[in-house]
Amino acid sequence: MTVLTSPAPPLTSGKLPKWAPWALLLASFAISYAVFAVASIGEDLVDFNIVGASIVGILLYMVLITVISAIAESRRKAVDRLMTALVATAFLIALMPLVSLLWTVAVNGIHRFDAEFFSFSMRNIVGEGGGIVHAIWGTVLVTLTAAVISVPIGLMTSIYLVEYGRGKLAKGITFFVDVMTGIPSIVAGLFIYAVFSLLIRPGISMGIMGALALAVLMTPVVVRGSEELLRIVPNELREAAYALGVPKWLTILKVVLPTSIAGIMTSVMLSISRVIGETAPLLLTAGFTLSMNTNIFNGQMMTLPVFAYNQYMNQGTNPEAALDRAWASALTLILIVMVLNLLARLIAKWFAPKTSGR
Repeated sequence: MTVLTSPAPPLTSGKLPKWAPWALLLASFAISYAVFAVASIGEDLVDFNIVGASIVGILLYMVLITVISAIAESRRKAVDRLMTALVATAFLIALMPLVSLLWTVAVNGIHRFDAEFFSFSMRNIVGEGGGIVHAIWGTVLVTLTAAVISVPIGLMTSIYLVEYGRGKLAKGITFFVDVMTGIPSIVAGLFIYAVFSLLIRPGISMGIMGALALAVLMTPVVVRGSEELLRIVPNELREAAYALGVPKWLTILKVVLPTSIAGIMTSVMLSISRVIGETAPLLLTAGFTLSMNTNIFNGQMMTLPVFAYNQYMNQGTNPEAALDRAWASALTLILIVMVLNLLARLIAKWFAPKTSGR
C-alpha cells in the first residue's frame, strides 16, 4: 500500500531572503538621510548632520528588521537579528567619529585643491593665494630621514630581542621600549631641542632636529611590531637551516627576515603614518618657514602639520583664506597617510610567502 505524503517544505521556507536585511538597511538610511536633508535645506553642506542621520537610520533599521523578522520568521530569529544589528551598531558608533572627521575635513579642504595650492609656497603671500609645496617637501624629507634613522635601529633591536636576547639586558631593553612607546611626543621634541641647544646654540631649529624627534617616536613602534612578527616565524624553519649547517646570522638573513618581511614592511609603514602628523615636536625642532627649504641640515623647515597649525593660529589679514589653507593642508596630510596605508597593504601582499593553490 502506497502512502501519499506531501513534499517537504524547502529549506528556505520561513526565512527572509538574503537580500532583505541589506534592502532594509539601505531603505532605513535613505529615509533618514532624506529627512535630515530636507531639514537642512538652505544651510551649508558642511552643516549637514551626518552623525545624527546615521544614528536615526540605524535605529530605524533595528525596528524594521525586528518587526519584519518576527512576522515572517519567528520571535527567536527576530531576537537574533536584533542582536546582530546591535553588534553592527557598536561597530558603526566606533566608526562615526572617523567618518565625521573625514567628511568635515574633505568638505572644508576641497575648496583649495587647485594647481596653485600644490605648486607655490607662502613666500610673499599676505592674503589669498599661496600653497603648500614647501610644507609637502618638508614633510617628505623629515619623515623619510626619520625612517632611515629609526627603521634599521628598530629592526636590529627586534632581531636581538628575538634571536639573541637573554637575561637582564633583554628585559631592560624591553622595559625601556615599552616606556618609549608611551612617552608624549612633546617630550621627544624637548629632548632633541635640549641636546642641540647644548651642542650648538640655544634657539636653533633645523629639519634634521625634527627628523631625530620623529625617529625617537618611531623606533619603539618599529621594535614592537617587528619583534612580534619575528616571533611568529616557526622554529622549524630555523632548525631546518641549522641542520643544513647554515650559521645563525645567515639563517636570520635568508630565512627569518624573508618569511616576515611583509609584516615588517607593514609595521614600518604604520609607524611612519603614526608620526607624520605630529605637530608639537616639530614646532620645537624643525620650526616653520614661508619659503622652500630642501636642506634638512640648514635652516628651519615647514611641515604639513605645522603649516595647518600656523595658518589657524595666525590668520593674518584674510582669516577665511588662512582657514581654507589650513583645512586643505589637513586634507592633504590625511590623503598622504591613506596612501601610505594602502602602500603598506600592497607591499604586504607583494612580499607575503606564496602558497600553493591546492
